[in-house]
Amino acid sequence: MIKTKPYTATRNACKMCTPLGAALVFHGIEGTIPLLHGSQGCSTYMRRYLISHFKEPVDIASSNFSEETAIFGGGANLKLAIENVARQYTPQMIGIASTCLSETIGDDVAMIINSMDTSSIPAMLVHVSTPSYTGTHVDGFHHAVQAVVEQCNPDTIKIKYKPRAKKKINLFPGMLSNEDLRHLKEIFMDVKTKMTLLPDYSERLEGPSWVEYQAIQQGGTPIRAIQEMNLATASMEFGSILGSVRKKGEKTAGSWLEHNFDIPCVSLGIPMGVKATDLFFSHLEQLTLKVIPEKYKRQRGRLIDSYVDGNKYVSKKRAIVYGEEDFVTAMAGFLAEIGVIPVLCASGGKSGLLKQALDEIIPKNILKQVSVHQGMDFTQMEKHARELAPDFAIGNSKGYPMARHLGIPLVRAGFPIHDRVGGSRILHIGYKGTQQLFDTIVNTLLRKRQDTSDIGYAYM
Repeated sequence: MIKTKPYTATRNACKMCTPLGAALVFHGIEGTIPLLHGSQGCSTYMRRYLISHFKEPVDIASSNFSEETAIFGGGANLKLAIENVARQYTPQMIGIASTCLSETIGDDVAMIINSMDTSSIPAMLVHVSTPSYTGTHVDGFHHAVQAVVEQCNPDTIKIKYKPRAKKKINLFPGMLSNEDLRHLKEIFMDVKTKMTLLPDYSERLEGPSWVEYQAIQQGGTPIRAIQEMNLATASMEFGSILGSVRKKGEKTAGSWLEHNFDIPCVSLGIPMGVKATDLFFSHLEQLTLKVIPEKYKRQRGRLIDSYVDGNKYVSKKRAIVYGEEDFVTAMAGFLAEIGVIPVLCASGGKSGLLKQALDEIIPKNILKQVSVHQGMDFTQMEKHARELAPDFAIGNSKGYPMARHLGIPLVRAGFPIHDRVGGSRILHIGYKGTQQLFDTIVNTLLRKRQDTSDIGYAYM
């Protein structure tokens, strides 16, 4: 008799579907419309999450699978969808992401696209394979960035020159907030260094009010700039997990450019906290040969001073950190830096690299108090958290029911934030973002203590 392990279905997953990340990337490219090859429900689900977070209109086209399509193949549907999108939106690029259904039946999307007569379709067609059973929304995000870079910079092109005198950096920041992306652009502007940021949805998914309807919002990384990434002097990629994947020999956007065009790539964790931000600015100085402006040194000084002021309120507090693996790694490193013990670091991702990444960033005296889990949903997380007596949780809105059941405050950060306004305007990175996170955490703990006090107090 064969014994099988009991299986419990995932409840309230700590991740989202892979094509969602790809759709977000395509919305960060100028004149681009994402098209999901699959059922209408898939694109509706992606739109719902993106709209609720960004509070902006988000168009995602679909090849609209039916029962018949699922049996006989979706090639005809995909061709018709591409033609319809080209006619209705006149985009510069159509980003085609596959879904579970189209991948399961074995649709060869690349072959379908190559068999089309595209003479009447001026848009560039970029395809990325993103079935949700292969990963999370962040995996889809990184795969889409890589696909765009590869298809815009084929290794067959001839490079006649490299403008070394005018340094230009490729920056692949990962899945950050609009405010994070705007802050990065401000930093490079202050350092007087040209930079190609991919993707850049900071304006397209948070623009001003429209006088007239826009089929495609303004903003996004220009396609021409992506096609010139092979001329850059260096690339930077954010994400400890992404860096570990690259070390294992798997391709990333940065490694593709490094391998095919000899453009050195620097892999960093997301710059949250003093140490991580110091490392980012140190590498930026090395790449640009320019001194970091004084204003960032002043920001660093104010941040450290606030650490001293607020240490007694956060020291030895216990936190649950959850979300994307790179977010969890960076946030846990920041929490350990300010004296908070991230007693539970959990993610729905299954890279197998989260513990290794945390080992490298968290001091050993704190690390031994940390419980690390991958492939975890919020039901499992809540059950495990009850044994750890946390003081607060930090992560996206999907963890609110857990925090409510545990009776602890939730510091909202990351993606998605769909029960508050301004989720896309949360600044997480740099000295300035770290300052905002620190203040928010301290004030959250003070409010909890104040609201639960028998007598209350109005001064501290």
